[in-house]
Amino acid sequence: MEVGVWAALGLSLTGMSGLSLVSPAWFQSSSFSYGVFVYCSWPQGDRWNQSCVTFGSPKDMPGLAWKVSAAMLLGGWVLLAFSALLLLAWALAPRRLYPGRGPGPTPMVQAAAAASTLVGLLVFPATLASPLAKEVCEGSRTYYGRTCQLSWGYTTAMFNAVLTSLLVVIRWPPMTTIQRTATPSSSDTRGITLVSE
Repeated sequence: MEVGVWAALGLSLTGMSGLSLVSPAWFQSSSFSYGVFVYCSWPQGDRWNQSCVTFGSPKDMPGLAWKVSAAMLLGGWVLLAFSALLLLAWALAPRRLYPGRGPGPTPMVQAAAAASTLVGLLVFPATLASPLAKEVCEGSRTYYGRTCQLSWGYTTAMFNAVLTSLLVVIRWPPMTTIQRTATPSSSDTRGITLVSE
């Protein structure tokens, strides 16, 4: 039962993380917004008339920071999806195959996913120095958006990264300590006395 709950949490985090990745609302101005893989523009005051463009390949992304961030975020999402599917398989596997079933085999994969996502999130604001962002955010620079503000896509991605990190901490196998006890050796027999009842 416990593994099933972890699998459901992993699948829901994977879905929310994927939604934030395809969102064009990471940084937003009054007539433009962009995310990791999509950017949208609209006429001033007519938000319902949007036109969006998807980056076809990494070479279309404007700048090295954008490419690095996209690679790290996508890698984190793939690892998160892999760990969720692994947990689901672990939860659905017959108990007779794994009688001593523990919490599942995924804490290391989830830790790698969380680390990759966090690095991608830390690098992504450097995209504000790209030519595209400088044009639409009116002179933005690295980690300073000027007229562009953080939007829900980036916030959701940060929230998912925090939740994934918490899942890793909660699910990490506890360290056990082994107590050493002194056992008499054959040379210590003179100190042992036998008492009959």
